[in-house]
Amino acid sequence: MDERRTGSGPATRGRGRGHARRRVGAIAGVALLWSGGVAVAAAAGNHHDEVDTEHIFGITMGSDIGDKGDLELELETFSGIGKRFGTFFSTGTHVHLKYTVTDNLRIAPGFTFGSHRIRGVPGIDDHGEAGLHEASVEVRYKVLDRHVAPFGLTVNVEPIWGLIDEMTGQRTESYGIVASLLMDKEIIPDKLFGAVNLGYSGGTSRFLGTRAWGHDSEVAIHGALSWQLMPNVLVGGEARYLRAYNGMGIDRLCGEALYVGPTFSMKLSKMLGLSGTVNYQVAGKAVGDPASLDLVNYERVQALLRLTAHF
Repeated sequence: MDERRTGSGPATRGRGRGHARRRVGAIAGVALLWSGGVAVAAAAGNHHDEVDTEHIFGITMGSDIGDKGDLELELETFSGIGKRFGTFFSTGTHVHLKYTVTDNLRIAPGFTFGSHRIRGVPGIDDHGEAGLHEASVEVRYKVLDRHVAPFGLTVNVEPIWGLIDEMTGQRTESYGIVASLLMDKEIIPDKLFGAVNLGYSGGTSRFLGTRAWGHDSEVAIHGALSWQLMPNVLVGGEARYLRAYNGMGIDRLCGEALYVGPTFSMKLSKMLGLSGTVNYQVAGKAVGDPASLDLVNYERVQALLRLTAHF
């Protein structure tokens, strides 16, 4: 079964199976946007605005949702790279149109285009495709405003309809939901920010041409810190612990994985922002697999690149 993508976002979109997971960035796109973004960010750095915490923690999400009437277009590309053997590379570019209905409520319909390149991976058929992967509607409600409360707290709920299995790339029919709590705090004013996400995703799916429906779920815990290095440029790091289960409950464990990696966020202009991360699996275990790391349910590397435009 995403932050982004939970998601989505947020905190539970990290699963290697099913439809409710995070989205990732293609390597060429990262290089192109980074090289252009650094120059633009340097110019934007002369102009300091208050930090919006939503996207400064990588895959981990902050509690900010914008102000009433804000409209935002988000392109979030997520990549899963590497299994124990063979070639595995998947990408998913999620497009969200976000509208803040009130100061506490935001609605964001979206869809995902993705691709797979799989060769010689045990247990997965060789496959290569690109196309529409899923559609979703993200709803966020801000319970606590970090500016007046001890910390920020936002509830995220995202129902998802999927067309492609994210691990195998095969055609499926799937239905799922991501639910997460997004918490953050400004630890040192205008300098150091911290976030914690707690998430659950679950759903049901079947491969096309079959009648057998399967169920899976995931629990995720994220933690991240971000430091404002200069006006409009933040760097930091995040750690993400993921547990994959068979069934919608959390009693039949399939595997677990711990990812860590650096994060960055920069404001390119008044309207544009760029952020991302590369996470490496540093610990984990799949049930029934004696090898270290869980490369059955998850990938060796997960990467995210996000471009946002405010209107």
